[in-house]
Order: sequence, then structure tokens, then C-alpha cells
Amino acid sequence: MVKKFPPQHFLNREFGQLEFNHRVLAQAEDETIPLLERLKYLCIVSSNLDEFFEIRVAGLKEQIKLGGIAGGADGMTAKQSLKLVREQAHQLIERQYQLFNADIIPALAEQGIQFLRRPDWNETQRAWVKDFFFREVMPVLTPIGLDPAHPFPRVLNKSLCFAVELQGKDAFGRNSARAIVQAPRVVPRTILMPSEISGCEYGYVFLSSILHAHVGELFSGMEVLGCFQFRVTRNSNLFVDEEEVKNLRLSLQGELPQRHFGDAVRLEIADSCSPQIAELLLREFNLAPEDLYRVRGPVNLVRLMEIPSLVARDNLKFPAFVPSVPSILQKKGADIFKVMRKGDVLLHHPFQSFKPVIDFIQQAASDPNVVAIKQTVYRTGVDSALMEALIAAAKQGKEVTVVVELLARFDEEANINWANRLEEVGAHVVYGVVGHKTHAKMLMVVRREDGKLRRYVHLGTGNYHPRTARFYTDFGLFTCNAEICSDVNEVFGQLTSLGKARALNHLWQSPFTMHAEVLRAIHNETRLAQTGKRGHIIAKMNALLEPETISALYEASQAGVKVDLIVRGVCALRPGVAGLSENIRVRSVIGRFLEHTRVFYFRNNLKHDVYLASADWMDRNFFRRIEVCFPVLDKKLKKRVIDEGLKIYLKDNCQAWDMNSEGYYRHKNPRRSNQICAQTELLRQFTKLPIQITP
Repeated sequence: MVKKFPPQHFLNREFGQLEFNHRVLAQAEDETIPLLERLKYLCIVSSNLDEFFEIRVAGLKEQIKLGGIAGGADGMTAKQSLKLVREQAHQLIERQYQLFNADIIPALAEQGIQFLRRPDWNETQRAWVKDFFFREVMPVLTPIGLDPAHPFPRVLNKSLCFAVELQGKDAFGRNSARAIVQAPRVVPRTILMPSEISGCEYGYVFLSSILHAHVGELFSGMEVLGCFQFRVTRNSNLFVDEEEVKNLRLSLQGELPQRHFGDAVRLEIADSCSPQIAELLLREFNLAPEDLYRVRGPVNLVRLMEIPSLVARDNLKFPAFVPSVPSILQKKGADIFKVMRKGDVLLHHPFQSFKPVIDFIQQAASDPNVVAIKQTVYRTGVDSALMEALIAAAKQGKEVTVVVELLARFDEEANINWANRLEEVGAHVVYGVVGHKTHAKMLMVVRREDGKLRRYVHLGTGNYHPRTARFYTDFGLFTCNAEICSDVNEVFGQLTSLGKARALNHLWQSPFTMHAEVLRAIHNETRLAQTGKRGHIIAKMNALLEPETISALYEASQAGVKVDLIVRGVCALRPGVAGLSENIRVRSVIGRFLEHTRVFYFRNNLKHDVYLASADWMDRNFFRRIEVCFPVLDKKLKKRVIDEGLKIYLKDNCQAWDMNSEGYYRHKNPRRSNQICAQTELLRQFTKLPIQITP
């Protein structure tokens, strides 16, 4: 039985997410990081905040609307959390735009990359902008004058719009003082001006500047008193009634279009916007003044994310590298099944290539001895060699079963499209269990060998997504261990069939056993420490929020267990509190790659148990998702996981941030002679290219 700790021993989730974005923004402030990468970090903060408002803030507002007063483990109500969010978010966004205007833009200009502002255009530039407006923009604009016959238009989620103040009468004698112009989605938000006209190598003009300059052309004979850009963020949570739904895919297809028009949760406007227009917009979107964010610059910084890929300046980006491939798989035409029969294979992405995973499916698809392939799909992307291989396998008559998670947030449409294509070629497509997202990363191949069927499995901590495998750190394990393969087969059976969950040999599975097994492993370290033996837990994950798990870690600390937590994002545990958690250290590593691995180590009286998982230690992962946590049984591979996934990150003194008991983080500041950067060291270890990366 886990002891219950009071609310003051837990930190607020929303505060933790905003603190994470402060750490990301610090990357954009770091002058030792290549300039275009700093711009990218700045945009990542905006992208993160978009999702934060669309999901977390929207959820808080829904709770308040429904009259809910119950809070999380920290004891804060939804109203209190929302107040905290508004205060912290305003500070973060103000700091973000200050950095953009005072640092990033001037630094880019020094490198010949300029964002050309309207007041600075010369005659030639103005002529080019005018021509572009009439040729590319005006034909696709639909200005809406606001009057009784033209009510306020439906504004898409996160779309760039303009509120225009007017004076005068139109052709019909109407005296409408206001209009709304929605920027066309088919036109880029940043337009490259020819260098001979811009006067620099890369001269970009914001679409907002072009519209501002020529908005008067849309209202002939009327005077434009003001034109102000704005952007509204809406609730993007999808609602599917689990009790009423008969066909999840059809229900979801009907719900998806409404995501663009959910309740408004945030309004961003230009800092020059008049009070009258600001009040009008707040009223139209039913928002409070605290939901208004005035910004000094573009309201859609996310759209600048494409600039680094458009600018051919390698000296302003992280150095390129080629992921390595294990030597046993490097041989041309290597038989991956033969390799797996000799022993398990571990891949550490992105330092090691994701290609062996693609090769595994492609070999299985073309191998006449393979009779069946089963895979879970959470996020895989619009273009996917993996999915094409599954389609090819089904066309060849193999039994292909794909568990597609239709409720993978913001990837629903892509997953529906893949489900349709798979069904068209005869694959079995199922959508898991309604009410439980299928988040496990599992791939199983069944092959006929010597008259018998043999299973081969790949398990991972990350999605089957080749693009994100280049930017996310993840582990993947190939194995044909009979007991693990049997466990995976059992989980697939649960997802596609009906029946009671049976005991598994090695896998911990949510929502059935993972939470209990994690608590058991923590309690075991506590028990060992209480008997005078050394206890040690190291856990690496994206988020730590589940109260009972945190309470068990507090008890372990009180018993003398050393607890090292590497939590990239939100952590509700308070470390370093005397008498409670003085033996717990929490750190976050923010670097070139998004830390995504989930690794759990328990010393267990020198047995050194190591597990990899698809799950964080959160309520949703333990109780509302299908997740798997799998052991690394091979001693050499176990040592690799400990060294590469844990120890090097505990030694990192360049990209690591240490957390205090109040939830704030301090960036490590190493001596010049003793710099240890985990991601850089792993790049050096796995690539033969000379890599120079400043932490």
C-alpha cells in the first residue's frame, strides 16, 4: 500500500509544461548554437504553445464551464491552474518576441538573411510587392464586410486573419466600418524576394506585410484607417461518444472537420491593434481580456519553421551526420532473420539508422516463407515506406494485420487514409480498444521454418515514423526470444479479438499490469534499502505525473534509495525536500534531438533490471492506453542501454538542467576543460564522420 502524500508535495502540470518551454526558449537564446537552429527553437516554442492551448488550456476551460472544482494531485482547481497559465504564458511569449526582434532578426540580417519590413522598402521593392499582390494574392482573397447581411465569418483555428477599420460608403451606399480578411492558405507566409531586388542573399517578405501594404485595393473608394493581424487558437480536443459509437472511423471522420471551429481559447493580435478592434474580437470569440496576447511581430511564428530548410547555409545549421548501421546488418543482402536467430539486436536512434526497421518489413513482405505480419500504428506520417511494405505484403496474399490508432492526436487524418488503403488490398485493419489508445510500438513477423512457424519481433520506444526517427532519441529491439514473442502475440490477440487478459512472461502491459509492476519494482528497491542493502533507481521518460508512482518514489527516497530521474518535460515530483525526497535528483536534457526514450533501471540487488517502454509514468499511460514495457535480457545490450541511455545523461553538464523543489530549473554551466554533452558523445560514438557540435 502506497502512502498518500499531501497536495503540497506535488507540482502543477500546466506550470511544468510552461517551464519546459522556457528551457526550449533558452536554446534559442544560446549564442553557441547555430543561428538557423536558434530560429527553429524559437518556432518550436510557438508550436508547443499552440498545442498547449489547444489541448491543456482548452481542457481547463471545459472543466470550468462544466462546474468542475476538483483539481489534480497538486490540489489546484481548474480556475487556479488557468490563472497561473495566463500569468506564466504572457511572460514566456513576451520574452520570446523580445528575443526574436532584438536578437534573432539582427543576427540573421548580418548573415544576409533579412525579413524586409514595409517602412524599409525602396521603390523597386515596393513595385515588386505590388506586382506579387495583384498576381498571386488578390485573386484568392475574399474580404468580408461586417454588416447585418455579413455576420462575423467562421475563422479557422490558427489561421492568419486581418481586422480592417474603414471609413466611407461602398458601391451600395453601405457605411460598414469594419471588415475581416482571411489570408489564403495556398500562399506562403514568407515570400522570397529576388536577391537583385532585395539586396541580400535571402530577402523574405511576410505575407502580412504584403496584405497590409495593399489592403486598400480590396475596398475601392473607402479609406483604410487600420489593418491589424490576428490569430485565434481553438479547442482541438475531439469528442467521440464511446458509448454511442458504432464505427469509430466514420464517427471520427465526421468529427475531424469540426476541430477547426472549436471554442476559442486564445487570441493573438498585433501590438498596434486598436482597443476597439481588440474588444470586438474578444467579444466575437467569447474570450476574456486575459486570453488576449499582444505580440510585437508576426502572430504565427510557427510559419518561420521552414526558413532553415529553405536557406542553403550549412554553417548556420547543426553539422550533418550519417546514422550508423550495426556491422551485423551492414552486409549487402543481409538476412535479418538469420541475424536475429543469432541474438537480439538493439538500435539507438537517431545515432543508429532506422533503415534496418524498414528493411525488416520489406524483407518480410517479399519473403515467401513469411505467412503473417502484425503491426501497431500510432504515428507513421503521410509518406511511409513501412506502410507501403505492409500494403505490398497484403497484395502478395500474406496475412497482414494492422492495429491503427485513429485517435493519435493531429495524425488522425493520415491514419484514416492508411487504414482505407490497407483495407482495399485485403489487410485486416482494427482500431484497438475504444476508450484506450493503442500507444504500444510492436511489430511481429510469423515465418515458416523447417515445417514450423516462428515469430520475430521488433519493439520500440518511438513511433514507426522514419522522419521523426532522425530527430527523436529512441531505442528499438529486434528479438526472436520465444517468451517475448509469445507475449507480443498475446497483446495483439487482445487488440483484435475478445477475451480475458492472460498472464505474460516478460512484458508489463497497460492498462493491466504495468502500473503494478512499476510500483512493485520501486517497492523492491525500498525493501532492499530498509534491510541495509543499496537501492538505486534510474528512470528516463518524457513526463512524470502519476501520483501513486511519485508517492512510491518518495517512500523509496525516505528509505535511502538513490533515485535519478531524467524527465524531459513535465515532472510533478518535488526533488531535494528534506525528509521527503533528499535522495531524488531530477534533470531535463534539451538538445539537438528530442529526448524520447523511456528507460527504467532497478539495481535489484545487483541483478540490474533494465526495461524499455512506450509509456511515460502518467495516469493516461498506465490506465487509459495500451502500452508495453519490455526487458532487455541480453547482458551486452543491457549494458549498452545503461551506458548510452542513462549514465551519459547523468554526466551531461552542457545540455542538462537540474530541477529544484519548486519546479524551477538551473542550466548546468561546465568548465571549458570538462564539457560532457550526451548527444554529442553519442554522435561521436556511432558515426565515423568528424563532428564538431558546440553544446
